[in-house]
Amino acid sequence: MLFNQPAGHVELNETLVAAVVREVNEESAWRFEPRSLVGIYLWRNPARRRSFLRFACCVPVTGHNPTQRLDRGIVGTHWLTAEELRAQPERLRSPLVLRCVEDYLAGNRADLASVARLDRDAARAVPALRL
Repeated sequence: MLFNQPAGHVELNETLVAAVVREVNEESAWRFEPRSLVGIYLWRNPARRRSFLRFACCVPVTGHNPTQRLDRGIVGTHWLTAEELRAQPERLRSPLVLRCVEDYLAGNRADLASVARLDRDAARAVPALRL
């Protein structure tokens, strides 16, 4: 059993922010509205030869549904301190788990507008992009 923050994929025609809201709800049963971006992280897992791109957001929670079924593979949700995470590095799914917490505690914040949505029609309007 490993600890990780909610994570997932962006669905077709879904903004990054909408994907964050959906994935967190599906994996934790918590509702919230992202306010800022803590950071963007790239980690390459040498053992599995896979890469992960993570967008970590800062959010106030707005509600919880304790009876909601969580996504497959999620056994429960936990609120851990940075100290509790540091004490069990072998239980972290990746180094990104603690890094995102440390960046949050350090006050790293960027406006969510920095994560712009660029759909195919908008990209076609940029002459240098040929789609």
